[in-house]
Parts: sequence; structure tokens; C-alpha cells
Amino acid sequence: MRKLRSLTALIALVFAPLAVGGAIALSAHAQSAAPSANAADAASAAAAAATANAKPTAPGAMQIVRGEYLARAGDCIACHTVPSQPMFGGGRPMETPFGTLYTPNISSDKTFGIGAWSADEFYRMLHEGKSRDGTLLYPAMPFASYTKVTRADSDAIYAYLMSTSPVHQPNRAHTLRFPYNQRSLLLGWRALFFRAGEFKPDPKQSVEWNRGAYLVEGLGHCTMCHTEINALGGNSASKEFQGGLIPLQNWYAPSLTSNKEAGLGDWSIDDIVDLLHAGVSNRGAVYGPMAEVVYDSFQYLTEDDVRAVAVYLKSLPGHSNEVDKSPKSQFVNEEANRLAPLGKKIYEAQCAVCHATQGQGKLPHFPPLANNQSIQMNSAVNPIRMVLNGGYAPGTKKNPMPYGMPPFAQSLSDEEVAAVVTYIRTAWGNHGAPVSVKEVNALRSAPLF
Repeated sequence: MRKLRSLTALIALVFAPLAVGGAIALSAHAQSAAPSANAADAASAAAAAATANAKPTAPGAMQIVRGEYLARAGDCIACHTVPSQPMFGGGRPMETPFGTLYTPNISSDKTFGIGAWSADEFYRMLHEGKSRDGTLLYPAMPFASYTKVTRADSDAIYAYLMSTSPVHQPNRAHTLRFPYNQRSLLLGWRALFFRAGEFKPDPKQSVEWNRGAYLVEGLGHCTMCHTEINALGGNSASKEFQGGLIPLQNWYAPSLTSNKEAGLGDWSIDDIVDLLHAGVSNRGAVYGPMAEVVYDSFQYLTEDDVRAVAVYLKSLPGHSNEVDKSPKSQFVNEEANRLAPLGKKIYEAQCAVCHATQGQGKLPHFPPLANNQSIQMNSAVNPIRMVLNGGYAPGTKKNPMPYGMPPFAQSLSDEEVAAVVTYIRTAWGNHGAPVSVKEVNALRSAPLF
């Protein structure tokens, strides 16, 4: 239900290895749809009591409250609500390498929404990736992750959606190119990339770790951005959580593993919790698609659940191939030396007032650039986009008035952007590679959302 996580978006952005485009301009409607803190607390207490084998019951007030909380955890609103339009009315376009998908209406409307669905049919959709009539769903709907959701949680989400206002809005037909518009091809995709089955707790791990694993692997569907997407639109298990470029959105979702150079190995649990809950931490701030994830989803989760997510992420093993450690060619070194003087001049004039002369930043609002993994990653997409487009961290309950970064696309040439990004990737001991003018120019037309 999140913003096309397997083919487009719920990435981590520049200045933060965890920082899931579009939270820069968030709709007032989305803000008004936010549940209260009391609702989140009550939902958490109810969610903790849920078990995988619980039988469906008639929806009560507590089940609906818990369902609202779980729908936030799954970030349903991000895909199924067009900004400034009625909640869950669908119709949001999702650009993919195969054409455009339009998210369906999941309001309680009986004609165009899911108001006529049963709880069993809703569970089958989450668990098996099949619509009410048995039609196979495209994997833009993250059923490969949602299959892990328990029946009790599925019933709670269903009860909540049934309690929302009906939106009498027809669904839009997808516009996929041939042969991708032939749903029979999905049988092959499912054979390669989909295994149905609810989450099974690991008895060797703590309750907290298992809760984090359930949220990350299931409702959070984090792999859909933070695992490299192949040509078939699937994720390779061998590269799970090691980061990857989000197609068409042109943001890079960094590694979530414990690799110290590319992932979260040097991050504390508290830093991860702060980033996900507030949108800012002593290690970085979220921008781009991950800002939307924090705005719509993570800020509404309880501190215990966010900490459980952090505990699980810290346990993910790192891999040596996550960082390119091959010796830089003579050309790369020469290019870095050529661009560095201009980049240093621009940095001192435009960047140092916030990020400090030695790149140490001014915490918590202006993140450090020195020794920052997201600045030095193999992909330079995120720092280039931040210099070009700027952006704000999301406004959250813990950080209601975030500081932002202005865009420089209108005032700096491609050569100047390449120079300043090269400078911050190679100064102060950073070991990133220089950025080319061609890379910058290609990202000037990248979509903001």
C-alpha cells in the first residue's frame, strides 16, 4: 500500500543512511487525517495483544483503533490517497519502467472501494496478492511483504478501512505497455519472487527483536526500496537490505545493514529511533521519499515499536561488497583535483554557514557532511539532488518546525554543482568519488515526487 515501493519509491535519502520523492510538499488533508497520540498509544496496547492465530471477530472500537495504527504502520495513505483528495480514494499514478499504474480505491465505498469485500477476501489480498475476484495483483502492491501480516492484524486494518468515509470515485485503468499489461506474466514473477506465509517469530530472539522484524519485513515493507530492484521488478534475496536506486524516482535508498561504511554499523539505537520518529537525528535528517514515510507513518508509531525496528535493523549483517574499495583510476583522481578548488569556493560561500567549515554540521538541524556515509556512497544521486532541489525534513510531533535546505539548481551551473558535490565527497577524509557534469545534468529533470 505504500508509494510503489518495489518499482518506484520508501528510500533513504541524502544526509542519512535511513533517509524511503515527495514529502517536501505535503497536503493539508494528509495532516488532518493523522490519528491522535492517544489513539496511537491505545492501538499499540491492542496490537501487542494480537496473536497470529486469533480468529476474526466483529469489529469493535478497540479493533478499529488498532487497525488505524496498523494502517499507519503500513503507510496505506501514501499510495491510496492523492494529495488534497479524499482519503483512500485511490487514483494516485505510480510511474514504473513498464508503464503507469493507478492505485485503487480502498475506502468503504461499496461500488468502487472495498465496502463490499469480506474480511476473508481482504486477508487473501494481503496474504496471496489476489483481488476479490482472484485477479493477480501487480507487485507495486507490496503483497510479498504484506503476506507476513497476521490474520488478526489484517482483520483490524479491514475493520478500520470499513469505518472510513466512502469515496464514490471510480478506479482508473492501468496504462502498461505490452507485454507487461498481460497479467498472466505475473505467474512467472510470483514463482521467482513471492512466497506466501505469515511472519514466524524466531524463538532464539527477543520479543523486541521479533516485533521489529515483523514491522520491517511485513507492514513496513522496507525491502521494496532498500533492496536493489532487478530488471524484472523483483528483489534479490542475496542483496536484501543492501540498498539500491529507486527506478524513475532517482533517489538512492541506502543500505540498512550493519556495514559501517555504507549502512548503520556506526549508528546507535537512539540515533535510528530519532531519525525515524522525528525525522532528524545527530547522524542525519530524512529527505525525499523517506521524508514522506516518516511524515505519514513512522512518526505515529509508538516509541517502543520504533525502537524494536531499530533493534532489528542493527542486527542485519553487513557485506563487504556494499562499498567499492577498488583503487581510483588516474582520471578519477585528476578529476577530483580539478573540481576541488571550485567546489571549495562554492562550499565556503553557500554551505559552510549551516554545515560548518570542516563539514561538522550544526546539530540536530544541519547534519554533518564529514564522515557521512550517505555523502560517500557509491551512488552520488542523493547529494546531487539535495544540492539541485533542496528540501525539508518532515514536520513531525517531535520536530514540528523543521529546518530546510534551499535549492541551488537555479543559481549553480552543472559544472558548479559537480564541483561542490565532488568537494564534499572528497574533503575532510571522505572517500567518495568525484561527480561528473553529465550526472548532474541528467538529474536536473528528475521528478520531485
